[in-house]
Amino acid sequence: MSRQQHYEFQEWWNKQRENHSSELLFNDKSETPNFLAVELGSAVGNHDLRVDKERTRSARQIKHVWLLKLIQIASSLAYVTTGFVSLVKTVNRRISADSPSERLLYRFETRFYRVIKVFLVIVVLLLVFELLAYSRGWHFSPPTVRRAADLVEYVYAHWLEIRANYLAPPLQNLTNVCILLFLVQSVDRLLLVLGCFWIKFKRIKPVAEFEYSSDSGDVNVEDYPMVLVQIPMCNEREVYQQSISAICVQDWPRERMLVQILDDSDDTTVQALIKVEVSKWQHRGVHIVYRHRLVRTGYKAGNLKSAMNCDYVKDYEFVAIFDADFQPAPDFLKKTLPHFKGNDELALVQTRWCFVNKDENLLTRLQNINLTFHFEVEQQVNGVFINFFGFNGTAGVWRIKALEDCGGWLERTTVEDMDIACMCELPESYAAYKKQQHRWHSGPMQLFRLCFMDIIRSKVSFLKKANLIFLFFLLRKLVLPFYSFTLFCIILPLTMFLPEAQLPAWVVCYIPGIISVLNILPAPRSFPFIVPYLLFENTMSVTKFNAMISGLFKLGSSYEWVVTKKLGRSSESDLLACAETEEETPIHRSSLESSLSDSRKKRKNCLYRKELALAFILLTASLRSLLSAQGIHFYFLLFQGVTFLVVGLDLIGEQVS
Repeated sequence: MSRQQHYEFQEWWNKQRENHSSELLFNDKSETPNFLAVELGSAVGNHDLRVDKERTRSARQIKHVWLLKLIQIASSLAYVTTGFVSLVKTVNRRISADSPSERLLYRFETRFYRVIKVFLVIVVLLLVFELLAYSRGWHFSPPTVRRAADLVEYVYAHWLEIRANYLAPPLQNLTNVCILLFLVQSVDRLLLVLGCFWIKFKRIKPVAEFEYSSDSGDVNVEDYPMVLVQIPMCNEREVYQQSISAICVQDWPRERMLVQILDDSDDTTVQALIKVEVSKWQHRGVHIVYRHRLVRTGYKAGNLKSAMNCDYVKDYEFVAIFDADFQPAPDFLKKTLPHFKGNDELALVQTRWCFVNKDENLLTRLQNINLTFHFEVEQQVNGVFINFFGFNGTAGVWRIKALEDCGGWLERTTVEDMDIACMCELPESYAAYKKQQHRWHSGPMQLFRLCFMDIIRSKVSFLKKANLIFLFFLLRKLVLPFYSFTLFCIILPLTMFLPEAQLPAWVVCYIPGIISVLNILPAPRSFPFIVPYLLFENTMSVTKFNAMISGLFKLGSSYEWVVTKKLGRSSESDLLACAETEEETPIHRSSLESSLSDSRKKRKNCLYRKELALAFILLTASLRSLLSAQGIHFYFLLFQGVTFLVVGLDLIGEQVS
C-alpha cells in the first residue's frame, strides 16, 4: 500500500509542476524558450515514471516466479530422494527376505552374479571411454600413438591397438564357434519341423489293437490288467484334493487298480488334510493307500523308488505316474493301456500335456509355446522315426518289468501316444518358472554325467545311442543354453566395444526370427506373441546356462529339488464336482482347510540381480551401438535389455499388489 501511495503522490507532484510551468509560460514575455525546457522535462519525467513502475512490477513478478520454481525443485528433489531411499529399502528387504534354503539354493548363482557384475563394470567404463573419444571426434579420425597430442589421446591410441591385435581375434574365434553351434541347432530344429509335417501328411499315429468298451454292464474284469497309480507330492496344499479326485474317478475296475499317495510333505497340516482325503475315498470303496516318508532322500525319484519296494507291487503289471497338479480324464487308463496289448517290447506310453491356465498371463502363453513344440514336434518325431525319447516324469504309464530290467530310472526305451492329453497347470509366477527350468536343465546334465558309460555299453542300436548322446544331451541340453547365453548376452555386447570382431545381422535377427516361427507353428494362436517369445527365450538362457553348468559339474544347487508352486487351477470339467455328484454322499471339506487358508503366505515380488545386471549391460551396449549407428544391433540390444529389465523387476507373470 505504501508504494501505491508513493505513486499517487508522484503523480500529484507532476501535475503541480505542469500547472506551475503553464503559469510561467503565460506570464513570462521573454524570448527565451523556457516552455520548451519545461515541456520536455515534464514528458521525460512521466516516461521515466512509467518505465520505473513497469520495471518494479516485472522484478517483483520474476522474483515470485523463481521462488516458485525453487520450491518445485526442492519438492521434486525431496520426492526423488524419498523414492530412492524407499527403493533401496525394498531391494534390501526383498533380498534379505529369502529363506535359508533359498539362500543355500542360489549360492552358486551368487558367484555367477559376481562375474556378471564385473562384466557390467567393465562395460560401463568402456562406454565412458568411448563417450570421451566421441566428444573429441575420434570416431571420424582415430588417433595414432605417434601423433597423440595429449595423454588421453595417447592412451586411447594404445587401446585401439590392444583391441585390434589382442582382444578382437579371440572374441571373433569364440563368435565363430557359437555361430557354428547356432547353425547346427537351427538345422536340427528345421529337421524336426519337417519330420512333424511328414507325420501329419502321412497321418502316422499309434494305433491300439483293441479298445475297451464304454458299456459298464458288460465288463470282464480279467481283461483289465492290474494297474498301480502313483501320485508323488510334497506340500501340495493347493492341488492335492483335485489330483486325488481325478485318479479315484478313473473308469477302471476298482479291484484292478491301487492308488498310492506318496507324500513327502513336512507340513503337518497338509499331511492331515491328505490323510482325511484318502480316508474319504477309502470309505467309498477305492483302493487307495497313504505313504509318508520321514526322510526325503532322493526327492521325487527316491519317493517313487521307495514305493516300488512294497511287497504288493509284484501283483501289478503297470504303473501310472502323475504329478500332483495333473488331472487325467476318467478314460485315461482305457486309452493308454490298450497300446501294451500284443506289444511286449513297449515299455512306456507317454501322453502329451495340455494346460488349464495357458491363457492366464504372458508368462503362461510363452510356456505354452515351448511345451507344445516339445510334445507335438520333438517327442512325436523321436517316437515315430527313432522309437526312442525321454520320459517327461509324469502323465505316463510304465510296464513295471521294463523298469526293473533297466535298473530303475536311468535308461529308458520308449514309445508314445500323441492322441492322449493330460490336463496340468503351468507356473504363473516367474519365481516358480525359474526354479522349474533350473531343475529341468540341471537334471539332464546330472543324468548325462552319471549314465554316459552305461549308454555306451548298452545293447541298443548305434542310432539310438547317437540320438541320445549327441541330440538329446549335447545339442539340446548343453549346446543350446551355452550358445544362446554366450552369443546374445556376452559376445553381442562385447562386439559393440570391440568393433573389430563382428557379429552378422543375420545371426542377431533373421535366423532367430525364422527359428521362432518354426517353434510357434504347433501353437498358431500364439503368433501375436512371437517377438516376446524370442526375447524371453534369450532372457531365460541365463537360468538355463546356470543350471547346465551346475548340473554338469555338481556345483551349488544341482541336487536341490524345489517343488514348483501351484495355484490349484481346475479344468473345465471340474473333476471334483463330478466326483461329488457321482456318489449319494457328498464330499465334505475338512475343517482343517479353514485354518490352512489362514496360514498361507502371499507371494512377494522379487528382484533378480543377474537379470537386472544383464539388462544394464545390454542397454549400455545399445547406447554404444547408437553412437556407431549400427542399426539392427541397436534395436535388438535395446529391446533385449528392456526384456531383461522387465524380468529382473518381476513384472512378468503373476503380479502381487
